[in-house]
Amino acid sequence: MLNNQAIILKYDRDLKNVVDTSFEEGKAEGWEEGLQEGLQMGKQEGLQEGKRTMASHMKAKGLDIALIAELTGLSQAEIESITAADL
Repeated sequence: MLNNQAIILKYDRDLKNVVDTSFEEGKAEGWEEGLQEGLQMGKQEGLQEGKRTMASHMKAKGLDIALIAELTGLSQAEIESITAADL
């Protein structure tokens, strides 16, 4: 039979293992969530940049601002602020 000191030592090791495992699992989950969030943000930024580029080209070709807004989903104010330097 284990004495009290051995029982306490086993309990401490078991508790440390649980805490370490939980920490590592939480860290891995946090990394995954952060990566997914970063990828989503990157996709959204890329999509927005693409819309601005297309709007800039349309504007340069003389299309109506209201039509560009309808086709791209950008606001008329945002389209009006786009310049050739934005390309």
